[in-house]
Amino acid sequence: MENKDIGLIAHLMRRAGFGASYKELEDRASEGYEATVEELLDPDSHSIPKVNANLYYRYHPMNENPPAPNHGSMNFMYYMLTTKRPLEEKMTLFWHMVFATGNSKIDNPTEMVRQIQMFRENGMGNYKELLVALAKDPAMIFFLDNNENHKATPNENWGRELLELFSMGQGNYSEDDVKMASRAFTGWTIKAKLPRAPYGRFLWRFDYHPEDHDDSEKEFLGQKGRFNGEDIIDIVVQQPATAQFVARHLYNYFVADEVQVPSWNDVEPLDPEAVAAIADNFVKSGFEIKDTLRFIFNSDFFKDENTWFKKVKNPAEVVAGTIRLVGDFKEPKPGILPLALETAYQGQELINPPSVEGWHTGMEWIDSGALVRRVNFVADRLGDASLPGVRFIIDRLSSKDSLSAEELVDNCLELLGTVQLEGKTRQEMLDHLKAGGPITRGTSEDEVRAFGQRVTEVLQLIAATREYQFG
Repeated sequence: MENKDIGLIAHLMRRAGFGASYKELEDRASEGYEATVEELLDPDSHSIPKVNANLYYRYHPMNENPPAPNHGSMNFMYYMLTTKRPLEEKMTLFWHMVFATGNSKIDNPTEMVRQIQMFRENGMGNYKELLVALAKDPAMIFFLDNNENHKATPNENWGRELLELFSMGQGNYSEDDVKMASRAFTGWTIKAKLPRAPYGRFLWRFDYHPEDHDDSEKEFLGQKGRFNGEDIIDIVVQQPATAQFVARHLYNYFVADEVQVPSWNDVEPLDPEAVAAIADNFVKSGFEIKDTLRFIFNSDFFKDENTWFKKVKNPAEVVAGTIRLVGDFKEPKPGILPLALETAYQGQELINPPSVEGWHTGMEWIDSGALVRRVNFVADRLGDASLPGVRFIIDRLSSKDSLSAEELVDNCLELLGTVQLEGKTRQEMLDHLKAGGPITRGTSEDEVRAFGQRVTEVLQLIAATREYQFG
């Protein structure tokens, strides 16, 4: 098995999941790239079990119906840490970032967790069906005020964002289209929100009030009819702008960092041909997300080594990917809350995006405070020789009596997922190691411990590199 095979699998697992241990990469490389793609896309056909939520709630009972936002983010983080269906969870995070809904307004973490579960169940299905589910999602209805959208007094918030941020993008519709879309969704509401006191929050549910629905004729995107909400979504999905918009989102998430969404109407995609190819496949598939993902992962532009380590990891990827790499939290135990909070400290508060526009991505994840936080978090875990993933790396490197500085660095890079360092960075790391003297394993307890320290030192140095912080 060649290293390039493992390298491609590692690239796939970083983008389509949250990374993988070297042992997992070896196992997947032996199965082959295409087989790995198919397992990620269709875990049910491969008998991949879902996260045992009941077991999790036995250890963290409050998180089943979270009383506070932190409990909701803990729930989401636990799935990222433990799922055997990484692409399913990666797409759940994707839709959470696109269809941004914030608990700061919802003030109901249980509904946020239910929305996340809806993304989990529908995120790799049909896009039209996903939009319908989103339009009926109680958290989204409340977040964008469609519960205040009445026949006599329309509210345009949901109708506008459906077109601007969830499907077509700016410049592809008129203000009249926004008004018509909003009228079509009148009557789509939620069961009345009951006050917290004295019984706490109650679950919401979608409710349709036909008497409050505007059933008059409407003209929307050049078509006329007595449209309801599902009719609007059907028309939206058929628009070429929608396919282009979704394709660019997928390219930005899985291939390479784009400019921020508000600029998409003015700035061309990084790779117009790739985005156009994704959009074309999206349409031909009947707007099936899974088929579109299969096309992306098997494409030359995705496999191109020039795209590896060129995307800034979002904080959830940094946290979940690092914890999965070191082999921690394979089952419920204390300590989930600090990990959920860690993403917020790095700039991504789960279940609470800053606005309906979501988080700005790419290099905007990085500032002086966030970078220090990211590096320290990863270095702290990779410096802990008691963690099984770190122990695996040390043991793997212990097979030789001695290693050169070059061998130690290159082997650590390989075992961390074939990380590729820029030449100057690698040389500075080598100079530092050589200044510390020969690298020997020895046999005494002190010598074995010292060798482990040299290994973890290299792992920590790699954690601080641009390449590791990218993915």
